[in-house]
Amino acid sequence: MGKAWTIGTICGIPLRVHPSWLVIVGLATVLFQSQYGELLQERQLGVTAPGLWLMGFLTVLLLFGSVLLHELGHSLVALRHGVKVQSITLFLFGGVATVEQECNSALAALQVAAAGPAVSFALALGFFLLSGISEVTQPIAAVVCQRLMVLNLVLGIFNLLPGLPLDGGLILKALVWHFSGSRRRGIQVAATTGLALATMAIALGIWLLLVLGTFSGIWLALLGWMGLEAARGQLQLLRLQDQLLQLRVQQVQGRRFRILDDPQMDLKTLSLQLGRETKDNNMGPQDWLLVCAGHRWLGRFQPESLKTLPVQCWSREMVSQRLQPMAEIPSISDNTPLWKAALALEEAPESRLLVLNPAGLPSGTLDRVDLVAAVCNGLGMRLPKPFLAHIQHIGIYPPGLQLGLVASTIANSEDLSASAKP
Repeated sequence: MGKAWTIGTICGIPLRVHPSWLVIVGLATVLFQSQYGELLQERQLGVTAPGLWLMGFLTVLLLFGSVLLHELGHSLVALRHGVKVQSITLFLFGGVATVEQECNSALAALQVAAAGPAVSFALALGFFLLSGISEVTQPIAAVVCQRLMVLNLVLGIFNLLPGLPLDGGLILKALVWHFSGSRRRGIQVAATTGLALATMAIALGIWLLLVLGTFSGIWLALLGWMGLEAARGQLQLLRLQDQLLQLRVQQVQGRRFRILDDPQMDLKTLSLQLGRETKDNNMGPQDWLLVCAGHRWLGRFQPESLKTLPVQCWSREMVSQRLQPMAEIPSISDNTPLWKAALALEEAPESRLLVLNPAGLPSGTLDRVDLVAAVCNGLGMRLPKPFLAHIQHIGIYPPGLQLGLVASTIANSEDLSASAKP
């Protein structure tokens, strides 16, 4: 969502405001001020121009207060089920509560999803009662309460539409998950429904704008576009999970290491040899150098260690004296599912693992580029070599392919991890 300002905490949850929120505050204030002017004129209630602007601004603040309470409803129920809430953020399209992970059960997820609309309906009822109480003594306040009643009612009903990322989509996902026993199946159904609803919203918004000339068509189309992207993101997440579940390390491993079979070589000779190989492009400067003697693997020599030793000592020191033992090299079995390898890479100091065959001997290496290339290949995507080289250089995943985070969702989903195929 981009950068947002933290303006405080509520119930221990950081409250954040995205810069886009200021845009909608201004636009909505203008809209409400205009609507109140027409409405109060019809009811023959005299209000000055500054008063109309104050009513519009107050309505916007109370509306976003309602949105905040809506998200707080989700958050408090999530906290009750042991799910940490990272923040509540107000932005252009309303608000969103960001949680650390999903609930562990379908019924808990259902309660969290339903809490927001329940708060909105309760607020609608509250504003309805307030408007009735103030109708005679404070008619202007009653008008504001009536508008907020309608807005909260619309907010609650809109959020119950059965498609992700709306609360109704989350409810649908939880129900399918509960009755099918598969969280994955719930995501598939709710995301597919979300795609259909978002497409309809975009089409209706364009029709309203072009045929009826209604400005609200732009708003509806933007909401549809946001929903479309969110639903696509959920389906893309499932496809990435499929690849990480189905592939094994041996299918995607690279070979970013070279072998040195002379552990008695002095460091000066080795330095000259490495310089020649790097110059001839036979060896990448980041390739690991594994040392063995006969059929016995001794460890890894790190060229960086040359920098810590005076040049005068190079001819007296041997490679075997400067080795990282094999047991200390981060490694992984070649039969490990790729999602577990992705989690292991997050813990590896150099974001690279040594791959071991069933006999415990080195057979390759694994890094983020190997994962990205394999997953994209499985999805029918071909990434250019310069792009892969850039990923390898900066050592991070590209946007949209945060495979470490995807792997963590698998680790937290019993039905997904159980569906892994060899």
